[in-house]
Amino acid sequence: MQATRRSEFIAGMRDTFPLVVGAIPFGVIFGALAVTSGISPAGALGMSLLVFAGSAQFIAASLVAQGAGLAIIIFTTLIVNLRHALYSATLAPRLKGLSQKWLLPLGFWLTDETFVVVARRYNQTDDSPYKHWYHLGSSVIMYLNWNLCTLLGVIAGQTVSELRQWGLDFALYVTFIGMLVSMIKDRALLLAALAAGVSAVLLQGLPNQLWIIVSAIIGIIAGIAAESLPKPEAKPDVP
Repeated sequence: MQATRRSEFIAGMRDTFPLVVGAIPFGVIFGALAVTSGISPAGALGMSLLVFAGSAQFIAASLVAQGAGLAIIIFTTLIVNLRHALYSATLAPRLKGLSQKWLLPLGFWLTDETFVVVARRYNQTDDSPYKHWYHLGSSVIMYLNWNLCTLLGVIAGQTVSELRQWGLDFALYVTFIGMLVSMIKDRALLLAALAAGVSAVLLQGLPNQLWIIVSAIIGIIAGIAAESLPKPEAKPDVP
């Protein structure tokens, strides 16, 4: 069956749906935490509409609750989202023939989940000329889901008293630990995570929440240093 714009769009939504289901609780938790952290309902909804970066939004809400300054919040979320530059560089060869009216929304809607799904589709060897429609379908369903779940969370945060006592802020930290562990796949990432984690604990006394930036920089330096070390040679199989 020959691929069409419609079939590719629907396939992108279908293949992303399992990841959408997994993202539902995080969207609701973000909306609830945002309003209980001091962000207005409009601000929480606007963040999901205009920022659309789950991990950065969680961190921003946490920093607002801690009274961090605007510069610290912006810089920290920028560091967290630098991985999107790698995603974009990976997908760029597949998108170079598209116009700006395609590149701008696809770039804005690029998330971890969509990247995983569409990278696999772009690497398939069929000659479909509409793979960017598959990309669009994945992006749209993730975006709609995130904003709907944020709305539900904002409503819950406004109507349920003492929501923080339910441990949602603890769920935030557990979520990030789980995300981090799943991303550690080599020595450099492991050393970067350990260096950043230890530094964050030791530097908690720094003013203006500077421990976040300093520990992130230390983690980056440790990862780069580990990457430059010679890798151990694989031992030959013994018959």
